Amino acid sequence: MTPPDHQSPAPDSPGPSDAPGPSDSLEPSDSPEPSDSPEPSARPEPSGPPAPVSRDRIYRSPAGIAGGVLLLGISVWLGMDALVVGEGRTPWLALAGLLLVVPLIGAFTLRPAVFANEERLRIRNPLRLIVLPLGAVDSLRSGYSNEVRDKSGTTYQLWAIPVSLRARKKAARQQARGAAGRGGGMPAEPTGPVRAQADQIMDELRELVEARGPAEQAQGEPSVRWAYEIVAPALAGAVLLVILLTVG
Repeated sequence: MTPPDHQSPAPDSPGPSDAPGPSDSLEPSDSPEPSDSPEPSARPEPSGPPAPVSRDRIYRSPAGIAGGVLLLGISVWLGMDALVVGEGRTPWLALAGLLLVVPLIGAFTLRPAVFANEERLRIRNPLRLIVLPLGAVDSLRSGYSNEVRDKSGTTYQLWAIPVSLRARKKAARQQARGAAGRGGGMPAEPTGPVRAQADQIMDELRELVEARGPAEQAQGEPSVRWAYEIVAPALAGAVLLVILLTVG
């Protein structure tokens, strides 16, 4: 039996070239027939998912957190003791003191943090929340405190990244010993400059701003919001304490 590809078409029957094929249906016409399976080029290209937002890198002070937990524990312990066993005005004074002290301790020790991603810096200071797009950052400076300056000239302190002069001196001594060891033929210590941890963090933030600052997603205006959740109870405690002390 001859395979179908080798059979000659009958004289009266149209050949394969006369039969309508897929190419005939793509020719333009006044009344095109709907196609059940359109060509891939005719299909609208699906829009891809939005680019994922980069995760925040969080910088905090471990020493500040440890000190804050200790101070909060002592304050709550003394305050609750005065509330339970105190007499006269003592419970009210203890309540006012707790309302004033507890929010402030938490604000200056546990609250400070810096959140950095490829679009912005979010600086959580004791009483304010500052959001700085990377394109709005002018410089990051390290002196006796770490600061960020926006392009309008406003400066914000980075409470979460405190400067440690002791750590700087220690890093300088390690770098000096490493240089002396390499010069005297002693085994070399790890190469590269030795930096204090806070200075290393500031270097990372500078590199991030330089790399991502010109990006379109990193543009915008700075915004500042007061931490009313801290200010309100502390102010209420201060007012109550003044009233109690004034009344006598």
